[in-house]
Amino acid sequence: MFKNVIVGVDGREGGRDAAALGKRLCGEDGVLTLAYVYPREPRAWRGTTPAYDTQQRESAEELLGKARDEIGVEAKLHVLGSPSVGRGLHEAAEELGADLLVVGSAGRGVLGRIFASDDTRAALNGAPCAVAITPAGYGAAPTAMREIGVGYDGSPESEHALRVARQLARERHAQLSAFQAVSLPAIALVGPGTLDEDSYEELVDRAREQVARLEGVSPHAAYGVPAEELAIYSASLDLLVIGSRSYGPLGRLVHGSTSLALARTARCPLLVLPRGAQEPASSDGSEDGREKLERSTAT
Repeated sequence: MFKNVIVGVDGREGGRDAAALGKRLCGEDGVLTLAYVYPREPRAWRGTTPAYDTQQRESAEELLGKARDEIGVEAKLHVLGSPSVGRGLHEAAEELGADLLVVGSAGRGVLGRIFASDDTRAALNGAPCAVAITPAGYGAAPTAMREIGVGYDGSPESEHALRVARQLARERHAQLSAFQAVSLPAIALVGPGTLDEDSYEELVDRAREQVARLEGVSPHAAYGVPAEELAIYSASLDLLVIGSRSYGPLGRLVHGSTSLALARTARCPLLVLPRGAQEPASSDGSEDGREKLERSTAT
């Protein structure tokens, strides 16, 4: 499904987890690129010289080559310097025309480094492609995708997520399910006519009925904090797909949203789809992004 996949690798376990997921999500005729971002100031400084860049690139290419051998997959190598890892990965995604960026889980590997820098917020808002996040340890035992789930609430973003999940499920002959978390504003819980237990159950039943009307989808619903309930739901999945209401998935993540919480707590790989990003091409889709990769400076 995904034709141009970039994997953020930094030599840590999170990068290996991301590489394993990138390999699994990359289409049979797709191009997989392992990317490394080395630190580089936006303005010249005494440490940023041609010799410094050459040293960084050589070290990074060696690291990426070892990572490629470890996962046993054909992959291009892409090295670039940037003030931050997040910004560099964003630039790489745009330059190579990627439709998916894969990173390690929060606190480990590339994503952990992303959260260490506040200035990545502006750079990652408007990410041009989907972002997949692997749980820690995924690379040690990647699983087949037997069931793909969707966080669904009827919004345009969740409809987008559902379309992508359907396509992935078809290609991998996986089951498809959808989950809706029911929650109320705090004012509704303390105001007149506070809901009783029967009312909560009625709300959940209505949500489950709404999801059940989706064709070919196993319906699930529960009352609670969306991030917490989706994390519990993810334990039964091999991939969880959600939409983002902000301008980009990682921009949404760093602002402490449901996506951020799930990046840390999801028990399966998480696929976040940014608002406005084009949907991945099907098996007979355009090769424009692939041509960009072939023309790039990737090794």
